[in-house]
Amino acid sequence: MHSHENTIRLMPDVATQAQPHLRGALDWVGMDGIEVPVRFDAGDGEVQRASAQLGAFVNLVQPDKRGIHMSRLYLLVDHHLGTQPLSAAMLESLLHAFLESHGGLSDHARLSIRFDALVRRNALRSAHSGWRSYPVSVEASLGPEGFRLELGTEVVYSSTCPASAALSRQLIQEQFARDFDAATPVDHAAVLAWLGSERGIVATPHAQRSVARLLVRLKEGVPFDLLATLDRVEQALGTPVQTAVKREDEQAFALANGGNLMFCEDAARRIQQALDADARLADFHVRVEHQESLHPHDAVAYASKGVEGGFGSP
Repeated sequence: MHSHENTIRLMPDVATQAQPHLRGALDWVGMDGIEVPVRFDAGDGEVQRASAQLGAFVNLVQPDKRGIHMSRLYLLVDHHLGTQPLSAAMLESLLHAFLESHGGLSDHARLSIRFDALVRRNALRSAHSGWRSYPVSVEASLGPEGFRLELGTEVVYSSTCPASAALSRQLIQEQFARDFDAATPVDHAAVLAWLGSERGIVATPHAQRSVARLLVRLKEGVPFDLLATLDRVEQALGTPVQTAVKREDEQAFALANGGNLMFCEDAARRIQQALDADARLADFHVRVEHQESLHPHDAVAYASKGVEGGFGSP
């Protein structure tokens, strides 16, 4: 008589059972919201560990097969992300493993990964610095047409309205005309004192927190470099939000806002030109959102690289 420990139990697998009345190929089957740790180098050589949400999918091309092997996808994800930092080569290898584990069932695989990357940012003038959290999304797919990799993030910045600035300047001019008689010689000290008073700034242009959401498609063989993209876009805008701020930093930020007046269209074109000059990118899509302080609605503009069949194609 065999002991309980030596008894082999055959467990049923109903996923292999055909459902003749429910035949049909499926575009994607898998899991979303998988909780995993990821290791990611934002581009400064320092590998950070972050908590991520991951989606893993394959298609189901056999109409008479009831389902896929989701546990195989999960274990492959756990193995690859547990042993290697995120990279294009690792993700392509993982997607190949997805398809190999579903031979005869699938010919397309894809992954989506979402997490936050912390980046240390210096203050504008003082010697201080602080952390900025940038959301990161990674979309990778593999099929007969090849491997494709896209990286998404966003930049938060301040935008001062050019029209509001012009209207404010007009009001300041009118106040100056009321306070200083055109027939009387202007006293330098009096004007200097007036400019430093509240009467010298009777109107201020409206500014608002704004967001540029970026999606870039990397050329084949190009490594991740989130910092390079962030730096390029933030420098083009001129007014990214700050971390540690002393008075000299706040004054420098006010000066930057005054020198970077922009509508949402201006911001979208600045980013478009900056990313168009980036040789690492095969394509990109930008959504600029100015969260208006004048209106209850947002001002929005879109831009893309203009690649045929790319993000901006109808």
